[in-house]
Amino acid sequence: MTEEGGGLKVGVLASGAGTNLQAILERVHGHDGIEVVGVASDRPDAPALERARAARVAVAAFASEEHGEREARDTAMAAWLGERSVGLVVLAGYMQLLSPAFLGRFPARVINVHPALLPAFPGLDAIGQALAYGVKVFGVTVHFVDEGVDSGPVILQRAVELPDARTPDEVLARLRPIEHELLSEAIRLIARGAVAFDPDNPRRVVVRG
Repeated sequence: MTEEGGGLKVGVLASGAGTNLQAILERVHGHDGIEVVGVASDRPDAPALERARAARVAVAAFASEEHGEREARDTAMAAWLGERSVGLVVLAGYMQLLSPAFLGRFPARVINVHPALLPAFPGLDAIGQALAYGVKVFGVTVHFVDEGVDSGPVILQRAVELPDARTPDEVLARLRPIEHELLSEAIRLIARGAVAFDPDNPRRVVVRG
């Protein structure tokens, strides 16, 4: 898959503080034809929305109480993003699973950042899982989102050795800057058409240059 010419309009989904969103706004928004055109959340009080407002980016909240089932919420959210001609959806700390219909609206156009070296430790509390297992090497993965839980094809990964790590906060402090860097880099790569799927193995993502 590639994105060539005409720039890339990005929609970001976030549920929490929005530190990854802030990195995107500072590092890629407004550069190289990349524009963040909307930030949506499942939480009306998410600090991420305030970060977007401060950057003069359109925001919207899609709370479950107002939209009912996940499918209805995702349909409304996909329509809102579609109105803004979003070409790439970025999950930046979005804590809800997306419906198949939403993913079908943006095929191979939804990416996520995860604080583990997938396929190890998918799902919630990845760092806690890794600590409980006793690993010595932690890491970050940026991947395409499919209908599974953190099971989509890997775009970028980076490992970091933390043999003496004991607490999630300690690990997160080391991983957070890597999340910011890899997520921003993945957006840049997609924007310039440097990301494609291997025709011989659709699970393998090829990054060119």
